[in-house]
Amino acid sequence: MRARTAIACSVADQGVAALTNILVLVVAARLSSVSGFARFSAVYLVFTVLLGVSGAYTGQPLVLRRGDGEETRGACRSAAGFTLLAATAIGWPLAAVCALLPGATAQALMALGLVLPVVLGQDTARYVFATLHAQHLALAADTLRLVCVIGALAVQPHGAPAARLIAVWGLSALPALLLSAAALHRRTAGSPVSLRPLLRKGHLGRRFVVEFGVGNATSQLSVLGLGAVGNPLVVGALRGATTLFGPLNVLFTSATGFGPPLLGRLDTDRLRVRATAALAVALALTAAAWATVLALLPGSVGRHLLGETWPTAAALLPATGSQYAAMAVGTCGLLALRLLDPRTTLAIQIVFSLAAVVFLAGGYLLGGVLGAAWGLCLGSVCKAVATWTRVARLARDGARAGAPVSAGAAPAGNS
Repeated sequence: MRARTAIACSVADQGVAALTNILVLVVAARLSSVSGFARFSAVYLVFTVLLGVSGAYTGQPLVLRRGDGEETRGACRSAAGFTLLAATAIGWPLAAVCALLPGATAQALMALGLVLPVVLGQDTARYVFATLHAQHLALAADTLRLVCVIGALAVQPHGAPAARLIAVWGLSALPALLLSAAALHRRTAGSPVSLRPLLRKGHLGRRFVVEFGVGNATSQLSVLGLGAVGNPLVVGALRGATTLFGPLNVLFTSATGFGPPLLGRLDTDRLRVRATAALAVALALTAAAWATVLALLPGSVGRHLLGETWPTAAALLPATGSQYAAMAVGTCGLLALRLLDPRTTLAIQIVFSLAAVVFLAGGYLLGGVLGAAWGLCLGSVCKAVATWTRVARLARDGARAGAPVSAGAAPAGNS
């Protein structure tokens, strides 16, 4: 597949996946009572966390592989099989335990446990097809899933319990999973399957899971902490502002999760760094443009989007827009580090995630909610500077050594 076609399919696939998640929540909200949707949302949040862990452990190391030889095809088969086995080992015991517990939330968690292999298996297929340079197959499978899941949920009766909605949502991904499995078998038939590299101590997925936990948990908990010890309105204001930048999160996820196979087609690390820098500029300009569009929205449109939260969220748009522009640069810096030496990103994630918490708290003490938003922006700026400083150092050292420092030197499944 040509590079431009692969990029278009990858971005389109991310858009389809994001649209599926949005429509699932919208349809579930329309079908459920307030309490029922609260249960559905809580269980869906659990799934989101498990999805992030699965992608970090299995998917992200996989897409760092270069080439499409026998070893890569075998790694793809192994990743798919590992995900199905791990999801079954986690999901079905969860379902068994929740079956013994009372309450509608326990029933919804039981349903999630039963369908977990289906939904996580389908998500891993997206990483597999990206690694095999077959992004069009991921797009086809996710489009099928979108049609099936929305169609299945749309025919559910109003007031359906959360457990039923979770079960229908999960099982509706089965056709897409079967399509992915058939396409994967056709592309990798006969390739060896080995789960041992995924369980070894040096597997990169362990580092990426820690990065996922640090990067997500610290920001979420710090905002919640400010709401608990300070003004509870800070949570709604910051959440409202960041919600408006949801489309950019899709682009960031597409860049980090599915960018490596595309950039890996370039011949040298120098070209890859240049391409990643160009991507950083493009994403930063996109963030600035999106912030400008939001700032120009009429108040009536803003209140339709966020209700009573709009006035407070609108005041944070300059800070949040600047933060997302910095996040674009930092995200691409981390992408470049993943290509040069994936073991260098963990320390940066830990240090600057903690620094962002300090800046957030300090900003809130100095300037309230607006100060907190600018504190988050400062944390993103510092992280972006640190990542690209490290990229420049690695690129310079690699050039002096006369050999590339890359993930290809250490296969994603090994130490």
